[in-house]
Amino acid sequence: MRIVAGEARSRIIDAPKGTDTRPTLDRVRENLFNILMPRVPSAHVLDLFAGSGALSLEALSRGAASAVMVDCDREAQRVERLNTERLGYQDRVRLLPCDWKRAVRLLTEERAVFDLVFLDPPYAMQDLREVTRLLLPLLSPNARVINEHAAERPSTVCVELVQADRRRWGYAGVTFYRLPSEEERL
Repeated sequence: MRIVAGEARSRIIDAPKGTDTRPTLDRVRENLFNILMPRVPSAHVLDLFAGSGALSLEALSRGAASAVMVDCDREAQRVERLNTERLGYQDRVRLLPCDWKRAVRLLTEERAVFDLVFLDPPYAMQDLREVTRLLLPLLSPNARVINEHAAERPSTVCVELVQADRRRWGYAGVTFYRLPSEEERL
């Protein structure tokens, strides 16, 4: 795998060995970030189920201010650390080696706020209502929650989020969510 664009363009990053993680393909990341590009500079990123950290690292390469990577898999944690160090992003990355619930609880207690949240869980994990509901206090007013899923089987998220866009690239589907506007809340 490689970083597609930005200051670390074409730099190689590793993916965890084994079948427990499914790295986002370079072309999917390229298309995804073409859509997100106006939102990336200075963004604070949360990457749940981070795997290799490719989504966070791509965002950092394109100008994001910081990223928090969360994964409970030891091999993924090792690779995230390696990739972060390889690209020299240690000062902009926080690694949380725990499950998503513990990470969200900790970040909520810290009153952290994020502009971009990547949710790339195993495709079998389709019901993300609890995950997204618990993420609500962590979202900035204009945040985007980006969920990668099997193209033909989108995930279910909490009713408090509004679908902003959905795309399909081969077997991968990506759905973008946002908080409702003032008018939509009335």
